[in-house]
Amino acid sequence: MDCNKDFAHSYMLLKPEEVNLFDLFKILFSTDIENRKFVDSKAKDETFERRWLMFISIVVQKLLQFGSKPLSWVGSWFEMCLNLVSSNRNIGVLFLNVFQGSVVVPSKTSAAFISFIGNFDKRVELDSSIKHGDGSRYFAALSMMASKASYENIAYIKTIVQDHWKMEFLGSYDFWNDYQEKATTQAFLLRDKTNEQDTIVVAFRGTEPFDADAWCSDFDISWYEIPGVGNIHGGFMKSLGLQKSVGWPKETSEEDDKRPAPLAYYAIREILREIMVNNETKFILTGHSQGGSLAILFPAVLALHEEKLLLERLEGVYTFGQPRVGDERFGQYMEKMLRDRGIKYFRFVYGNDVVPRLPYDDKALMFKHFGTCVYYDRHYEGKIVGEEPNKNYFSPLRAIPMMINAFFELIRSFTISYTKGHDYKEGWLLWTFRVIGLVVPGLPAHSTQDYVNATRLGSPELLVSTYTNITQ
Repeated sequence: MDCNKDFAHSYMLLKPEEVNLFDLFKILFSTDIENRKFVDSKAKDETFERRWLMFISIVVQKLLQFGSKPLSWVGSWFEMCLNLVSSNRNIGVLFLNVFQGSVVVPSKTSAAFISFIGNFDKRVELDSSIKHGDGSRYFAALSMMASKASYENIAYIKTIVQDHWKMEFLGSYDFWNDYQEKATTQAFLLRDKTNEQDTIVVAFRGTEPFDADAWCSDFDISWYEIPGVGNIHGGFMKSLGLQKSVGWPKETSEEDDKRPAPLAYYAIREILREIMVNNETKFILTGHSQGGSLAILFPAVLALHEEKLLLERLEGVYTFGQPRVGDERFGQYMEKMLRDRGIKYFRFVYGNDVVPRLPYDDKALMFKHFGTCVYYDRHYEGKIVGEEPNKNYFSPLRAIPMMINAFFELIRSFTISYTKGHDYKEGWLLWTFRVIGLVVPGLPAHSTQDYVNATRLGSPELLVSTYTNITQ
């Protein structure tokens, strides 16, 4: 697999499907990685630290590939059990219906079927106290709810958008990954005409807990060095629509494109082009977890292709629990590009959420965040920071404070409905997850529940004043 030299100055692509055990261990003791079948590289000899991380990345991806079917089966079974209970009101009624032979069996394609992620937070209504005139705060709250909805099936999303939000549903799509040779990315689009500004929202789905392909993208430390731009995370690029051999050509050939599903970037770009060609419609990009990484990489490719119209119409990018997507040079390139075009970029981080602290910001990986970080503590008090505390997560000095914080988050689970209202009530599934957080703090903090709460309970003035300051 050769990479177009006009596209990438250098690159390092991992191909775990082609690895053998001998070569895998040999990479730890040899710097000639370009001679390895499972590594496609145009980079200088790697340090031991980077080769060790390559080793870990490949091992994890191999394990995920090996267990992909059992993992998918467990997830499907667990989701069905959760929906079986809710479809029959509660577990007591379910047992009664079993004896009576009147069990209500949920359909996975129905608007009532909720994903595993959705069962953590079943809220569907927008916060009525956050009005259209609230600017960035309104778009942040809408973006987070759209990011949460992106984990659901098409019938659910359509019902929520049309019946509850009174907005126009523009479609939900599965997108192709050339490297994994399957559809691994999902996104949906809605149109908000309820305020004075006609706005399209593009929401990318994040990593589903039982989706091995999505986890492989997260653990893939492949990278590309784009001339004049910097190094970009290869796993996320693949999910967004990077093509084998040709990289990111500005246009694709319909005659040569035999893929079962479209590539994310090109398909979404074409939809936006058609909508905006003859009007003043604007759009925002959003996503939770890996979905946030795709949301911020989308305008990066628009800039590479000099898509002036779409960049002019991009109102903002709102990401939640987003991992790092590039190195320091890429961050500098993006900050300048966003600033020059007046595009807002808010990166929301709640508490000890582990995902925004990955991949590592160290001398081996060199990934770095950029943009405006809006950080919220367990009281949902927000502040603007250059970098979230404990930026690389795995710090022995931070372990005890994080566990203490996780304990207070668990206590809050039982009291928040009394202090903030019934709309903030948490269920047994999230309670269980928060108990796990006592041992592995940072996992429950990645839940959509806390990010929805942050956008609703955080300071109303924070986003407005922040954007005013950074654009002056």
